Amino acid sequence: MPGITLAASILITLALVFYSVGVWAEHLARYLKGWHVAAFWTGFFFDTTGTLAMEMIHPGFDWISLHTITGQMALWLMLGHAIWATVVVKRNEEGVRKSFHRFSLVVWFFWLIPYVGGMFLGMGA
Repeated sequence: MPGITLAASILITLALVFYSVGVWAEHLARYLKGWHVAAFWTGFFFDTTGTLAMEMIHPGFDWISLHTITGQMALWLMLGHAIWATVVVKRNEEGVRKSFHRFSLVVWFFWLIPYVGGMFLGMGA
């Protein structure tokens, strides 16, 4: 496996780990905590850098591919999720902190679509 492919795979997998830990820990706690938000941002960082590394492997987005469309949507959802979580914690909105986990799971499940799709694409390459 070429170095950039390995780096991209590691970065995307780190995104999975950090984002999953943040989302599932928050879901189990049923309360949004500051460290969950940090995990969301860390997952987003690794996903973005992993996506950029993938761009180096296959330059030029194929804007009509399902993987590109779902991947871009997932990145934007992750960004919106992390921003909203940050605002909720900073404002200390108790009611929202207690129900935020429902939205987190939706974003996480959607994020899995391009992650799993990318694995299958990588295996076929």
